[in-house]
Amino acid sequence: MTMETLEFVIYPDGRVQETVTGIVGSSCAKVTAEIEAVLGRVVAHQPTAEFFEQENTQAVIDTNFTTW
Repeated sequence: MTMETLEFVIYPDGRVQETVTGIVGSSCAKVTAEIEAVLGRVVAHQPTAEFFEQENTQAVIDTNFTTW
């Protein structure tokens, strides 16, 4: 399991640079939405390679066969 990390750099002029790592797909937007709303206006987004990855999901199929 990958560690999810949010990194913030606050510049002297008040700009904030946010970097998200360890979150696959566009779900990082859900994680950061509240923080960005409090910080103020978002000027730009720059997706990382993880943004374009597919989430790895597995389906479990339970099949029971009974023979008489």
